[in-house]
Parts: sequence; C-alpha cells; structure tokens
Amino acid sequence: MVKRYLECGKIVSTHGVRGEVKVQPWCDTPDFLLNFKTLYLDQGSRPVKVEAARIHKGMVLLKVAEIDTLDAAVTLRGQILYIDREDAPPEEGRFFIQDLLGLTVVDADDDTIYGKLTDVIPTGANDVYEITTPEGKTLLAPAIPQVVVETDVAGGSLRIRPLKGLFDDAD
Repeated sequence: MVKRYLECGKIVSTHGVRGEVKVQPWCDTPDFLLNFKTLYLDQGSRPVKVEAARIHKGMVLLKVAEIDTLDAAVTLRGQILYIDREDAPPEEGRFFIQDLLGLTVVDADDDTIYGKLTDVIPTGANDVYEITTPEGKTLLAPAIPQVVVETDVAGGSLRIRPLKGLFDDAD
C-alpha cells in the first residue's frame, strides 16, 4: 500500500521568539522542503500553512501560520512533518525511500529471494540498500544501475543482479 503522506522531517527546536521552528530535514537536500505551501502534522491529518521557510546551517527554519510566539513554537518540538505525495511526484526512475522499504529483494536471473529491503543508506557517491535475509542476516548492495535491474513498487519487489563476490562472504 502506498502511503499518501510521507515523513519529511522532524521539528527539533525553536528559533527566535516569533514562532519559528528548526526542522531536521529527512530529504535528499534541505531545499526540497522550501517548495511546499502546506505541510502536515499528526501523520498527515493536520495541515499547517507554511508562511516562510529558509535554510540555516543544514536545517530548515520554518514559520507556520498561527504559531507566532516562542511558547506556541515549543508545543511543536519533537513532532514529525509530512508532505502530501500529490504535491511532490518523483521524477521518472526515482522513488521515495518510504516506498522502497519492505520491498522483497529478488535475484534478477534466478528468482532467489534475498530478503526485504530494510534501509537505504546515503553514502555520497550512491545509496546503499540494506537487505535483511529471512535468517536475520544483513546484506548490503549498492544502488547502482549495474546492480539494480528493476524497481517495482506496485508489485512489491526489487530485482537485483549482485556483482561477483558481493554476497559470497555473507555469513
């Protein structure tokens, strides 16, 4: 099932005395959050209007409607922010991490099931997929075109072709 509201960051503290909050972004880049006029709290059930947003030291400073004092901003600390998927359709061939988590990872050549995709680790050069086997072991696979053959979010699978030696030493 594809979730309509996607986690995009966490309100970690306040900023100043006029109701701004500091958001730790959970996006590829902090500026992604600058594109939204509405964000959501409470797993998407409570919309909040964004009055202003800017980047400061890798964080996003956010001013939302009806939060005009430090005391009001403090009440938002620790809350998770969400975006509506319809406000941010991914580019062709790109996916939201939340859509990838839980996919069954299958060998593209012989249909061997490696396990479930349990994490996506950004490394700078490329992401690394963490796969948890049915036995509970962890496998790591680079998210590169030579390895990832097909991503089928709707079908619940990720087909890969591991590079020679990638999983051979997985004890």
